[in-house]
Amino acid sequence: MDFLKQKLDERLALQALRHLKPTNARIDFSSNDYLGLGRSIESKLETKRCSGGSRLLYGNSPEAESLETWLAHSFNEEAALVFNSGYAANLGFFSCVPQKNDVILYDEFIHASVRDGIRLSHAKAFSFRHNSIESLCEKASRQRGRIFVAIESVYSMDGDAAPLEGFNAVCATHGWLLVVDEAHALGVYGPNGKGRIAELKDASGVFARILTFGKAAGYHGAAVLGSAILKAYLINFSRPFIYSTALPPSDYSTMQMQLQRMLEAESARLTLKSIIDVWKQEVGDAFRTQDGPIQVVPAKSNAHADALAKHLSEAGFDVRAIKHPTVAAGIERLRIILHTFNSRDEIQALAQHLLKTEDFF
Repeated sequence: MDFLKQKLDERLALQALRHLKPTNARIDFSSNDYLGLGRSIESKLETKRCSGGSRLLYGNSPEAESLETWLAHSFNEEAALVFNSGYAANLGFFSCVPQKNDVILYDEFIHASVRDGIRLSHAKAFSFRHNSIESLCEKASRQRGRIFVAIESVYSMDGDAAPLEGFNAVCATHGWLLVVDEAHALGVYGPNGKGRIAELKDASGVFARILTFGKAAGYHGAAVLGSAILKAYLINFSRPFIYSTALPPSDYSTMQMQLQRMLEAESARLTLKSIIDVWKQEVGDAFRTQDGPIQVVPAKSNAHADALAKHLSEAGFDVRAIKHPTVAAGIERLRIILHTFNSRDEIQALAQHLLKTEDFF
């Protein structure tokens, strides 16, 4: 953490170190609620006030701080910092934490939000083959200096899981800083749905993890979890955090409520597993299947993917096409998401309908 602490110490020496301040009952000459419209709707909301500005200026709240304390405790981390979305969290982390002369090595299938953060970074960046520890090590052998490794624990477009234990081990051995996006693992994998990092006996290779609340938790928002120094650094240097209007206090409370419900939803996780098993049984070897809720049916082109989606839509199934440039040309697909509320009959009907239209493939 010395490289982050050095930057914080420089800010402190300049008397420019940012801190989140508690709310107060003083007369408001600080918020961005120019027309007073935020106050005028407070009586209609389940909150005592709207945010009124960024968390550094006016929008901090006991609810936001309570959520961050709860996240750190629940996920066994020193600290957590909440962002308004998963996109903002990834953008905010990768645009400022890797420094000039650092290197970011990222999985070739990493999410667009990570790629956008990397573009804003001053660090060098190179991709490695999907889920390949060998490719990562080969790329890293050519580099000098501090190395960040960016992966997703479960990938959003294919639904496949990274060999997380191997990535964690190799990063711990070499002193590389592993950053894991747990967006599609949270709520589904790990003890109490805490994600795949929670499955590791020793997560010493993990520098930071990003949790997003818009998937299994069924709400919105995100958080970066890691050391207290990392949190302080993000508060001071992460532009998407610094310059974003805070969410209303009720949103932070709702996030915590939804996350708590998610952690306690063991029965729902078992139901989801049974639904996934039904899908696997029904499609057999016709398509590659995954252990999670994201399943893929391959297509040959954008037009082909659209035709398949339209065909299923006409049969009453809401299945969306994933097309180039979201994925590379030639690996377009249908992305099927399985849920606890999908019945066995619905799963069987979808699988049978797909298998009966083999001429489409």
